[in-house]
Amino acid sequence: MVAANAAQHSPAGEHRREGPLIVTEDVDLLDDLLRLCAAAGAEPAVHHTVPERRGVWEAAPLILVGGDAADRCRGVPRRGGVLLVGRDQDDPDVWRQAVRIGADGVLCLPESENWLVDRIADVAEGVGRPALTVGVIGGRGGAGASTLACALAVTSAREGRRTMLVDGDPLGGGLDVLLGGEQAQGRRWPDFAASKGRVGGGALEESLPRLHALRVLSWDRGDLVAVPAEAMRSVLSAARRRGGVVVVDLPRRVDEGVAEALAQLDLGLLVVPGELRAVAASHRVASAMSMVLSDLRVVARGPYAPGLDEHRVADALGLPLAGDLPADPGLPAALDDGRPPGAGARGPLARFCTAFWGSALTAEARA
Repeated sequence: MVAANAAQHSPAGEHRREGPLIVTEDVDLLDDLLRLCAAAGAEPAVHHTVPERRGVWEAAPLILVGGDAADRCRGVPRRGGVLLVGRDQDDPDVWRQAVRIGADGVLCLPESENWLVDRIADVAEGVGRPALTVGVIGGRGGAGASTLACALAVTSAREGRRTMLVDGDPLGGGLDVLLGGEQAQGRRWPDFAASKGRVGGGALEESLPRLHALRVLSWDRGDLVAVPAEAMRSVLSAARRRGGVVVVDLPRRVDEGVAEALAQLDLGLLVVPGELRAVAASHRVASAMSMVLSDLRVVARGPYAPGLDEHRVADALGLPLAGDLPADPGLPAALDDGRPPGAGARGPLARFCTAFWGSALTAEARA
């Protein structure tokens, strides 16, 4: 079942990454472990006993020792990342064998298959610090959330970070259009709507359109396709594992899929125009989002109605202020010329995005 799901998500021609060292002579166990490595997109090295070549045992990113081979691995150098794989967790000999070879733990198949696929995939992808994931939500319709989401992503990529922009609003018209890439080759949300289990981070990144030095997951021009919570979880988890920055443009409603996206965010930005009706509408949106998202901040957008400024907007909503976003008079002309939001280093929008990433990434590094 795991292999079938993985095959469904892996694009043709995806290259395999370095996988674990497998030590076993048990043919049935080896078949199972090879199947799980294939599901994780990893290419293992297989030995019947401890490798004779010096350094192979020490250098392997993960070692899976079959219960049949445990005695042959006694006396090996102690190291982390060694797992003993068996069939019967209640067998006391399995645990004694694990202690003898210094294994981190014991896995029993088939119960631990899903966990092991994730572990192998993490090793194959070289998982490090997850991406800083930022969601952008409009306090009312036309607040400029999609524009800000694009500008944040384009600015991040322009500054040299690995960046992915995820369009979480199926009714928003498509962020690929805003970036001028509606004809770009690559997968869109309908290709991932049936995703279950783990999606490979590298496979996801490589399958998406590349626009302005970033990867974009948006919608196609076909009929509306619902993205279940499980698919949203799988895709965003894969995006986060690649590190760097992930920006998610979100709708103002909260369904199961949006709730899953909110749960994956490190912080959210609520874009609120400086007018009383927008503040009132934003209060409802903030209440719904805050039920799932613990760190929601206000981006106040000028010009402001009499009696309002960025601080009063944030105070009225009871949320911290992420910053003030003045009107950018040059933005419409830039979009008409095919330049996406954030493409240049000048202007109010670009300055806001640069300052935001400087602050957010510094805070993340300190955490």
